[in-house]
Amino acid sequence: MPLPDLTPDCTNCDALCCVLLAFDRSRAFAYDKPACLPCRNLAEDNLCRIHPDLDHKGFMGCVRFDCHGAGQRVTKTIFKDRSWRSDPTLMPAMDQAFRILRRLHEALVLLQETAKLPLDPSQQDTRTALLETLSLPRDEAALQTTEPLTALTQAADFFASLRAVTARRR
Repeated sequence: MPLPDLTPDCTNCDALCCVLLAFDRSRAFAYDKPACLPCRNLAEDNLCRIHPDLDHKGFMGCVRFDCHGAGQRVTKTIFKDRSWRSDPTLMPAMDQAFRILRRLHEALVLLQETAKLPLDPSQQDTRTALLETLSLPRDEAALQTTEPLTALTQAADFFASLRAVTARRR
């Protein structure tokens, strides 16, 4: 089974990080923004008006953020190009999907990194099964089940079990 694309592609996203995530005024963000409210720098075409100058305008948090492809997966795969802009009632569901998929994608990134470790056959089987399970949710209904959260718990247990492997590599 092919993995979802884990590289962010803002041109195929509905600016979910710019809308759904909250941030506090700090060195990373120039102003306070509550969750589920578009950033004031977000243009109608879902592009950032100040993107080339994010660092200089106080938005280092935006520069460092990586959704690992969860944004475009929510927009293109889960919601099939339906948008919070044309249907604001979608925002809570898109928020929930984005939060779950971000966690799934972060786990997938870590699982890809474990390929660099000297895993025994049993660990390799577990890794393969987790990659497949965490890649599965393809629609909103699948994200509503307990399966993704169960898989995240299993992934956390798997990562914890690798402490001995990583300690040997030091």
